[in-house]
Amino acid sequence: MHILLYGPPGSGKTTLGAQLADHLQRTFIDLDEVIEQHAGTSIPAIFQQQGEPAFRHLESEMLAQCLSSPDETIIGLGGGTLLSPDNRMLAEQHGEVLCLTAPPEVLVTRLKSSSTNRPLLDGDLEQRTRSLMKKRKKHYASFSNTLDTGTLDTKDALWQAQIHLGAFCITGMGTNSDLRIRPGSLANLGIAMRQANLKGPVMLVSDHNVAALYGQQALESLEGAGYKVTTLNLPPGETHKHIESVARIWESCAQAGLERGSTIVALGGGVVGDQAGFAAATFLRGLAWVNVPTTLLAMVDSSLGGKTGANLPQGKNLIGAFHAPRLVLTDPELLKTLPVRELRSGLGETVKHSVIADPQLFHLCEAGWTAVQQNTTRLVRQSAAVKVKIILQDPYEHGLRQALNLGHTIGHGVELACGLRISHGEAVAIGMFAEARLAEDIGLAQPGLADKLGNVLHRLGLQTELPENIDRSAVIQAMKLDKKRANNIMRFALPVGIGEVHVGVTVPDWEEWLLNIEKQEN
Repeated sequence: MHILLYGPPGSGKTTLGAQLADHLQRTFIDLDEVIEQHAGTSIPAIFQQQGEPAFRHLESEMLAQCLSSPDETIIGLGGGTLLSPDNRMLAEQHGEVLCLTAPPEVLVTRLKSSSTNRPLLDGDLEQRTRSLMKKRKKHYASFSNTLDTGTLDTKDALWQAQIHLGAFCITGMGTNSDLRIRPGSLANLGIAMRQANLKGPVMLVSDHNVAALYGQQALESLEGAGYKVTTLNLPPGETHKHIESVARIWESCAQAGLERGSTIVALGGGVVGDQAGFAAATFLRGLAWVNVPTTLLAMVDSSLGGKTGANLPQGKNLIGAFHAPRLVLTDPELLKTLPVRELRSGLGETVKHSVIADPQLFHLCEAGWTAVQQNTTRLVRQSAAVKVKIILQDPYEHGLRQALNLGHTIGHGVELACGLRISHGEAVAIGMFAEARLAEDIGLAQPGLADKLGNVLHRLGLQTELPENIDRSAVIQAMKLDKKRANNIMRFALPVGIGEVHVGVTVPDWEEWLLNIEKQEN
């Protein structure tokens, strides 16, 4: 799928397009330059000699040519390219359109510093720009995906564009991960893998539940792209996330004749992704792999960052490796079949990300269950972006990435002490609320933070209290086996406010605090 940047003159299409292409490792195409190269003359000359209708005809012809390219590109469009219904339909069929906007006074300032001659703005630049914007206001507003660049500097505009498009390149872990978050993308799995130069034979790993829903679609997409595919479906659930399941993947890869250049595809939630990724990291000393997350929890958390592994009876994820997938293909449409409890589990991690670094995402979660269900693509893109940004700065968890452990220190202990009867996201919600209370009690967090957080979690159907009759000593023992210890000292990631978390916080009497904390109220 191509990415098309659209909007009025001066909105930043060319500058942003070139930077976006560089960051996503794609080719940038300026449609106006293509037109001039094809015509052998400048756009002002075309307008003067042949008139605007002739230019629009050539514009449509060159747009179709650019969109026919088998390579995914970033295309900067002219400010009126998609006024044509046919052009707009073609653009939206072959890619995602991001419409850039800015206030007229900002556009004028930018245009005054530009050397580009724009025929439709000849004369009084300010008056013509305001007139053009008034005329096209409804047209630009008709695009569902818009980004106001008026107050954004170049760096912020680039990052916000990636969030709006759900397109990221995660670097810093040896192998770059191409992350794409787009509704309907599962159908393009095979094509996306070919474009990423991933080779077969392919081992498609899923679990029985997910395979029944989406296994055939994934298989047809892969085979349609010319891949030879072997499928393996594992038992679902955290209780099956152990080395025996990983061994089944190893054995299936050997039987299928996978080679060093082959690819493993994980189709499922976090359990499938972690195990298939760990198998890819270790079979033949490392294969390429692709993660296709099917749960909200996996889409916003476990599919990102290259952590793979399995559990031991003593604790979660005690064995594993950093092995980044070459491609993460996230299709929010798959959430339509996700059970309500699993969706709520993913919201535990989503709220966590909002507390770490995105107050706007927190406000969306604060709006409640209905608002979340109506904005799943936005929810996934914004939540995933929080983790991506942190990973880009600290890929191997030496410092900043520890902020992602918010809610996990106590949450993992609760999860294990309950014998995995509650889901990971549910445990994170409980742990996050408890850690917010701890942060308040030691004077780190803003007063009232825990109540504010608890209210949001309750609106989303997540509990915050420790389960009744839970053995808190067992929670403490499980926490002591957690990977976040250093020199036998427990270090917490604790919230200060919405959008700020402190990492590496030591609390000398944390065990006593957890044993004696009063029962939390709903």
